[in-house]
Amino acid sequence: MDPILLGKGITDDIAVTLLPKFGNRHGLTAGATGTGKTVTLMTLAEGFSRIGVPVFMADVKGDVSGLAVPGATNDKLQARLAEIGVQGYVNEGSPVIFWDLYGKLGHPVRTTVSEMGPTLLSRILELNDTQSGVLDIVFKLADDRGLLLLDLEDLRALLGLVANERKDISTSYGLVSTQSVGAIQRALLRLEQEGGEMFFGEPALELADLMRTNTDGRGVISILAADQLILKPRLYSSFLLWLLSELFENLPEVGDLDKPKLVFFFDEAHLLFDDAPPALQQRIEQVVRLIRSKGVGVYFCSQFPDDVPDNILGQLGNRVQHALRAFTPRDQKAVKTAAETFVPNPKLDVAQAISKLGTGEALVSTLQDKGVPSPVQQTLISPPRCRMGAATEAERAQVRAGSPVGAKYDQAVDRESAAEMLAKKAEAATVNAKAPPARSREQDDADEGGFGQAVKDAVFGTRRRQGMLETMAKQTTRTIGAKLGNQIVRGLLGSIFGGKR
Repeated sequence: MDPILLGKGITDDIAVTLLPKFGNRHGLTAGATGTGKTVTLMTLAEGFSRIGVPVFMADVKGDVSGLAVPGATNDKLQARLAEIGVQGYVNEGSPVIFWDLYGKLGHPVRTTVSEMGPTLLSRILELNDTQSGVLDIVFKLADDRGLLLLDLEDLRALLGLVANERKDISTSYGLVSTQSVGAIQRALLRLEQEGGEMFFGEPALELADLMRTNTDGRGVISILAADQLILKPRLYSSFLLWLLSELFENLPEVGDLDKPKLVFFFDEAHLLFDDAPPALQQRIEQVVRLIRSKGVGVYFCSQFPDDVPDNILGQLGNRVQHALRAFTPRDQKAVKTAAETFVPNPKLDVAQAISKLGTGEALVSTLQDKGVPSPVQQTLISPPRCRMGAATEAERAQVRAGSPVGAKYDQAVDRESAAEMLAKKAEAATVNAKAPPARSREQDDADEGGFGQAVKDAVFGTRRRQGMLETMAKQTTRTIGAKLGNQIVRGLLGSIFGGKR
């Protein structure tokens, strides 16, 4: 398989390439603002795409979207191509899918609260250790009671349940204070106000949609719009770390392949490690160290090489270092660190060269045969074939309209989960509270006996009041007595007066 051309080495007048079979050995692109890092990333992304490797990258400034559009040739570009010796250069765009957590500049990217997990969610919400512990309890309670945590509404409903049953839950799971629950609720409110609630829900992102190839066999480049997301550093870095962790946990072991299954570019990498607790840093190191066996290459991009911790920096075999200006002690330290990470080249003073590199030049060292790093080369970086600038709104809309995943993700789905389940339980409890209490058999018998007694009293009477039978008997007696009396009277009178009976 043809290597990916990065440029021409000025030091030894050779082609500087990256071998596909070592593409999963990770890499680093560093340098000051305006020195050409973004163009280098685009050249790398195009190179991987052409050999059939899918790529995921965040578009922090908006100009990476130009990968979807063919570039334009000019005299300056032609001169650079001739100087490097590029063969078969053609202006062309790459197959691209646009993504956006906010669903504006690309297809919505969603995951569920359960998939995010309490550790990364605590980091997004900026919770302290005590509040993070309460969040752990909330997730455990959801698992034990079979409650699905899909979106932030579900999480809020479960926090309400925890507040209502705080004493019992504290006994079974650990101390839960109302102050901690309130702090988590306020953090959720802030996240919603920043638009972060759109990230949680369904349909959740399927990793297979990041690992697509088109009908020509080229790897699809997934571009995440991050110009607004980068303003929320913890959400940005936690999302990318979650995505990286999902790849690590779900992809099978494949060993060393002829080319990676996916290449993951992590721009503004320093945000990943800023204020990260030791447990999280350990998790990042583990993922980076082991994910290459899943066929995934991770390429960090940052201004300074020491933005990446040493234990991770040592695992990045492919290095591209753009210019650093040694104006401050911090810059001077960064230059020294960068120089020490390269395999020396007798023809090149690395520390001196770093501060004198021009735009579009870089110091490059990649893994070559047997995985040995090549001596560092001062390199003219090859230009990408796409537009070196942002795609227009119309171009972006056209790409999105032809996307193979639009019908799958553009419409949100809201199925029954924790919020709905808890609401139904509360409604049922309210209905039961309003209904008359259930009657016992004794109560029914008593009621039946009381009714029978009333009927008996009405028919037979009481000591104070005569009943219907007594009344009817008296009336009958009086009637019969009256008739007999009349007959006797008539008989006596008839006898007296000589009449007939």
